[in-house]
Amino acid sequence: MSEDKKPEQATSEQSEEKYMRTVKSFVLRAGRMTEGQQKAMETVWPQMGLELSQGMLDLAEVFGREAPVVLEIGFGMGDSLIEMAKDQPEKNYIGIEVHRPGVGRLLSNVEKQGLTNIRVFCDDAIEVLAQCIPDASLSTLQLFFPDPWHKKKHHKRRIVQLAFAATLRKKLKVGGQLHMATDWENYAEHMMEIMSAAPGYRNVAGDQQYSPQPEWRPVTKFQKRGERLGHGVWDLIFERTAD
Repeated sequence: MSEDKKPEQATSEQSEEKYMRTVKSFVLRAGRMTEGQQKAMETVWPQMGLELSQGMLDLAEVFGREAPVVLEIGFGMGDSLIEMAKDQPEKNYIGIEVHRPGVGRLLSNVEKQGLTNIRVFCDDAIEVLAQCIPDASLSTLQLFFPDPWHKKKHHKRRIVQLAFAATLRKKLKVGGQLHMATDWENYAEHMMEIMSAAPGYRNVAGDQQYSPQPEWRPVTKFQKRGERLGHGVWDLIFERTAD
């Protein structure tokens, strides 16, 4: 225990960390991989894949250059992440996704597009953040259309919680941004409530205000589906402050 932490503070942090590691915010769906996805896992993964076993990463070494690093949690099938990496080659991108078909599809498209500024984890984001991402190393964290767990009894499984916000803040540089988006109004309200209460963040749009969708954030398939169902879309952008 560090000397500057009170015992009750350390206990609280340990409880939050234990909660984040035991309550899963995702369901690992069974899905068959296409031949192309499987091939990409075999041929592209050795160059672009990252493993928990690598431990804490030197991000400049991983990408072979110094550049702003954007980390996306839960990229789905990866189409929007590919588009962002293609449109903003001056940035380095790390994607985390637990579903292998999505990882395979992204890697296949990375090869087709000839992209060199993407790396991928196929692991639980909580474990990746804890074991592999250095503190104060990220310029942007992205969480687009996470599972809303819309039934009230499942709200505890929503990934956006105070403990999660605290974990992400540690990984962001001062001035770095946490950018979230959802097409579930109740989840948007939940995100706003949590992030407004989370220490060390500033709402870029102003107190209790949602941000307009930035031009550089592609419209995802989840967003299109939500819009077809009549859902709105809410973006929230919070910046890490120095204190």
